[in-house]
Amino acid sequence: MIKKILNYLIPILVAVLIFLSNFLNTKLFGSEIINFTIWFILSLFIFASGWITNNIFRWEKGGKILIAVIVSTSVISAFLVSFFSDYFQTGNLLFENIILYSLRNILLGAMSIFGMAVSELLFTQREMEKLKSIDHEKIKHQAIKESDLIIKEANIKADKIVLEAKKKSLNLNK
Repeated sequence: MIKKILNYLIPILVAVLIFLSNFLNTKLFGSEIINFTIWFILSLFIFASGWITNNIFRWEKGGKILIAVIVSTSVISAFLVSFFSDYFQTGNLLFENIILYSLRNILLGAMSIFGMAVSELLFTQREMEKLKSIDHEKIKHQAIKESDLIIKEANIKADKIVLEAKKKSLNLNK
């Protein structure tokens, strides 16, 4: 039950965080450091939600979900900016502002995909380390088996040589 809730909650969280960015101030590097801090924290939250998305859905399904979230929030933001242009202070440059708000959504969505990529990279690295250790153990075990077989074969050949020598010595004594 909790897993099903997480399956819906994480993409909704990403969508809400991206959508909320439409209402933030765009002057990142102005005189107020708070603007940059808010954008940085928002980016970190979206990065973390991408990380969680990858842990829940893995790369292929999670990537499709995040792309759908990015596209849908960009479309909703474009409608929002075009219909409420007075609130967003777009003025005469409506088309350019729609592009800028869409790019803002895409940038934040790319942060979530980056979070997924880092999570997938670390997961793949751990799997590779496990496979390497398993392969080393398997190769070591196989080498021990082969050495045991070679030793047994050598013992059998040595016993055969000793038996043939005893036969010859018995035949010579007669």
